[in-house]
Amino acid sequence: MATLSLAAILAENARRRPDKTALVEGDLRLTFAEVWRSARAQAGALVGLGVRPGDRVALMAPNTAEFPAAYYAIAAAGGVVVPVHLLLSAAEVEHVLKDSGASLLLCHPAQATTGTEAAREAGVPVVTLGAEFETLAADAEPLPSYVTRQADDPAVVFYTSGTTGVPKGAVLSHFNLVMNATVNAFDANDIRPDDIALGALPLFHAFGQTVSMNSVWRAGATLVLLPRFDAARAIELMVKEDVNTFHGVPTMYVALAAAAAAADTLPELRVCHSGGASLPVAVLERFEAAFGTRIYEGYGLSETSPTATVNQPLFGTRAGTIGHPLWGVDVEIARAETEERIELLPPGELGEVVVRGHNVFSGYLGRPEATAEAMVDGWFRTGDLGTKDEDGFLRIVDRKKDIIIRGGYNVYPREVEEVLMRHPGVAQVAVIGLPDELHGEEVCAVVVRAPGATADGPEITEWSKEHLGRHKYPRRVEFTDEMPLGPSMKVLKRELRTRYGG
Repeated sequence: MATLSLAAILAENARRRPDKTALVEGDLRLTFAEVWRSARAQAGALVGLGVRPGDRVALMAPNTAEFPAAYYAIAAAGGVVVPVHLLLSAAEVEHVLKDSGASLLLCHPAQATTGTEAAREAGVPVVTLGAEFETLAADAEPLPSYVTRQADDPAVVFYTSGTTGVPKGAVLSHFNLVMNATVNAFDANDIRPDDIALGALPLFHAFGQTVSMNSVWRAGATLVLLPRFDAARAIELMVKEDVNTFHGVPTMYVALAAAAAAADTLPELRVCHSGGASLPVAVLERFEAAFGTRIYEGYGLSETSPTATVNQPLFGTRAGTIGHPLWGVDVEIARAETEERIELLPPGELGEVVVRGHNVFSGYLGRPEATAEAMVDGWFRTGDLGTKDEDGFLRIVDRKKDIIIRGGYNVYPREVEEVLMRHPGVAQVAVIGLPDELHGEEVCAVVVRAPGATADGPEITEWSKEHLGRHKYPRRVEFTDEMPLGPSMKVLKRELRTRYGG
C-alpha cells in the first residue's frame, strides 16, 4: 500500500536545503529547517491535545507565518486540514465546524471574535495561534518526522457552496495535493529553486494553498507573504524582496495595472499566473504592457486540487483561454444536457467542461448523492460551459449554474436569496451577478417588495451585511413589481442581467 504525506513537501526541503529562506513576512525570515522545526513542535502539541491520524482540524488564519506552520503541523500529525474562509459569518463558520466534524479549531487572534463564537456554538475547542499555541508547542515533544498516511487518505477538506446553497466539504487526498503541487511546479510551469513568489492569494483558498504555497515550496523556492493585498504595497514589497513570481485573481491584476503608473520602480516579474475567475483580455493586455511580462491564465476548482488547465510555456499561450490540461489530467467537453452519462463532443462544440485525473477529489464529505451527481463515468462534471479548439486550447464560455465570481470568490445566488428572503420587506428576490470593472462581477439583488413594505436598497444592504460573508452581500439592490418568468415558472435571470446590466 503506497504511503504519502503532504507534509513531505516541507520536510524534504528541510532535508535538502535547510538553510534556504522559505518564508518572509514583514521583518520575519525563516529557513526551511526553521519552519519544519516549528511545524514538528506544533504537531507534537496537536498530538498532546488528542489529535489522531484522520482527525479533522479547522484552521482559520490570514496570510501570516502562522498559517503554513499550522497547516503542515496538522498534516505532520496525520490530521486533516479544514481551512476556514475568513470572510464567513459566525453562523457560516459554525456550519463548517459541525459539518466537517472538526475536533479542534486553530484560530488566529485577528479572527478570534468570529472563530470563538462559532466554535462555542459548535461545541469545538479553540486554540489561539500565536502565544497560546507556541507555548503548547514549546512544552510538547516535537514529532521526529511526519506521521505517514496512505496516498488516498484525506489531507484537506475545502468547503465549497453548491447550488443548494449549503457549503459542502470537498475531500482531497495527499496524492491529489502532492501531485497537483508537483505538476504545477515542474510540468505546467518552470518554477526554479531561486524563484521568489508573492503569496497574496488567501492561503485558505485552494488556489493560494496549492499554487502559491505548496507548488512554490515543492520547487524549493521562497514565499513572501502579504497578509492584506493592496496594489501599491504589493509593488513595493515585490521590488524590496526581488519577487519574480506573482499569482493572482483578475481583480488583483486590474489593481496592479492601475497602480503601476504611480510606482517609482516595478518588480522584474518572470512568471505570473491568473485564476479564480475569467481574466478579461483587456486587463491581461494592460498588465502585460505595464509590467512587460506574460500572464499565464489557468482554471480549476476546489474539487480538482485545484489546477486542471493552464496556459503553459510548452504549448504557447492564447489570451482569453485557460490553456491546456495539466500533465496527467484529461479535460474535455461533454454534452451538457446528458446528465446520466458522459458524451464527449468534438473540437469547437459548446458543452460542459469535464475533468479526470490525479487531481480529482475523493468526493463530498458525508454526501454520497452529491458525489454521484458530480462524478459520472469517472469524470468530474464542473458545471462550467466551455469549448476546446483544434489546437487543444480550452475556453470557459459561461457557467451552467448562475454562480457569481466576485473578486475571485464564489458567491452562490441561492445562498444569498435564502438569507434575503428572511428580510420582512422582501416578498421575492433573485440574485444575479452584474459585470463590474474592479471585482469582475458584483452581487445584485432584484427585489419584489412585500405589501406595504418601504425598505430601500441601502437598508437591505446594511441588513444583509449582518447575515452574510463580506464577499456575498448585495452591494446593489434593484426593485421590480414582478419577476420575468419562464414556462416552468422559473425566474429568467438572463433577462434580469440584460435589464440591469447595462
